[in-house]
Amino acid sequence: MRIGWLSSGRDQAACNLLADVVARAQQDGVPLDIAAVFCDREPGEEPESDRFIQIVERLDLPLIALSSAASWKAAQALGVERTEWRDEYHRGVMGLLVPYRLGLLVMAGYMLIASPAMCRKFAILNLHPALPGGPTGTWQKVIWDLLEEEAGETGAMVHLGTAQLDRGPVVAFCRFSLRGAGWDPLWAQFREKRKTMSVAEIAAAEGESEPLFAEIRRRGEVREIPLLYQTLCQFAQGKLNTAAGAVFAESTRLPLDLTEPVEAEVARP
Repeated sequence: MRIGWLSSGRDQAACNLLADVVARAQQDGVPLDIAAVFCDREPGEEPESDRFIQIVERLDLPLIALSSAASWKAAQALGVERTEWRDEYHRGVMGLLVPYRLGLLVMAGYMLIASPAMCRKFAILNLHPALPGGPTGTWQKVIWDLLEEEAGETGAMVHLGTAQLDRGPVVAFCRFSLRGAGWDPLWAQFREKRKTMSVAEIAAAEGESEPLFAEIRRRGEVREIPLLYQTLCQFAQGKLNTAAGAVFAESTRLPLDLTEPVEAEVARP
């Protein structure tokens, strides 16, 4: 399975995703074939994406770059609407990817919504920090929504990218509890605050430093790379395959519950 990696390279997390997945595969002897890396920021555009591009080059992976910011600026000057521009931009992206004969695309910190045509042409995996059917949006919004509903568990999922944000068919997921000895004191503190403040007011006052919020983020973040890696291993080992933009499994039903191997990954020294 030849894999295309899509990223905006906007922060350290995007760098870590690529570097850690490659390192884990090499350590485990998994034949993970990342045949091309696409970045929608070009060299010299942003310091963060320049660091990402440097990592791509250090890993000796083929790099394709096409500035979405420059493309959108040019489209705006011509009065082109955002949806029309997105479709045209991703036509260009698809054209650049064709020579690499990719069977699977991975969105890993890619900040654009792929066009419907691109979703039909490729099976595109997207990592989202919630369980299937859980909150959508940014990871910050997901956690505040979990606190609003006092959820008993959360997790992360890998789903197929579609034009509908964070709602494509789920390929794999992992879960973890938000209850128990490590959690109950944090919930008690949070509920005390809720006696006089709404969740929105707590968010405005404390932001990401709120202790319960921070602990959910910490435990979720350490599972995201293992989940993506374990999902890609399923493709590398031939247990999952793609056809016409869809993912299928020969001997099991989707989505895959990968909680056990993810927890084993988290426990690795």
